[in-house]
Amino acid sequence: MKYLVTGAAGFIGFYVSRKLCELGHDVTGLDNLNDYYDPRLKHARLEQLEPYDNFRFVKMDLADREGIADLFKTNQFQRVIHLGAQAGVRYSLENPMAYIDSNLVGMGTILEGCRHNGVEHLVYASSSSVYGMNSKMPYSTQDAVDHPVSLYAATKKSNELMAHSYSHLYNIPTTGLRFFTVNGPWGRPDMAAWKFTKAIMEGTPINVFNNGELQRDFTDIEDILEGIIRIQDVIPAGVQDFRNDDPSRSSAPYRVYNIGNNQPVKLMDFIKAIESACGKEAIKNYLPMQAGDVYATYAEVDDLIKEVNFKPVTSIEETMKRFSEWYKLWCY
Repeated sequence: MKYLVTGAAGFIGFYVSRKLCELGHDVTGLDNLNDYYDPRLKHARLEQLEPYDNFRFVKMDLADREGIADLFKTNQFQRVIHLGAQAGVRYSLENPMAYIDSNLVGMGTILEGCRHNGVEHLVYASSSSVYGMNSKMPYSTQDAVDHPVSLYAATKKSNELMAHSYSHLYNIPTTGLRFFTVNGPWGRPDMAAWKFTKAIMEGTPINVFNNGELQRDFTDIEDILEGIIRIQDVIPAGVQDFRNDDPSRSSAPYRVYNIGNNQPVKLMDFIKAIESACGKEAIKNYLPMQAGDVYATYAEVDDLIKEVNFKPVTSIEETMKRFSEWYKLWCY
């Protein structure tokens, strides 16, 4: 089968591209290799994909309308896994236009490519950030998500709305995945796992926001990968007699799922797991809550379990052990 994977040099995109290649599919990986974080890490991920003859890399920006249109027309992809986006909650406060271009215009070019070339299933990355000011726990895809607290979250919610309109108008099957704080080897330098591990190994302080009174539903990258690979084979169909009482589905071929560990971890326990993995204690600098951040994330994943018979189970201790081993080998 012919796949397009966007964000192929990114954290999740790299894993997905590699797994699809291992399964024998033809994979075109797209990425613009921007400098949001050190491009050398992106190139190092791509080097891991070079041995696969069924992988081809294309450097292109998602906002390149003509380029993306030509890519779809030339390759006639059967499925698309759209993971490319401008990531990061806090960076969206500094450079909002990067999110407009990549996450909104970029989603539009991908949807247009699917529309005009008969793609049988589009799986795309959403985010737990869409839950914003929602105080009901655990977060459910049946909850309203109308109050985002960052532009990043707003773009991800917009992606879901854009996908639904194309599913409704053009009968394009789309599946959105709301990722919950993904960690593991080859992760991003802007995420807490990397920042904390680096600081602990170097003996420099870590910033602990909201005095450590935060919780996150940390999810191992291997669990995320398994969920993506399984769900891309589940092509959604419209719900007959749909009554608009569940935002995660529709009369159109459209679905949205949470994909998280379903076991929120206190920030201080997360830090302890990293300290244990590194064999060193962190120097902690306690700070107030950051703008655009949320106090807790907690995924309700019953729909995903029912659909693909899989639930993320990897503990944060195991994830951080593997991450620290990788970090020491590649970065330290």
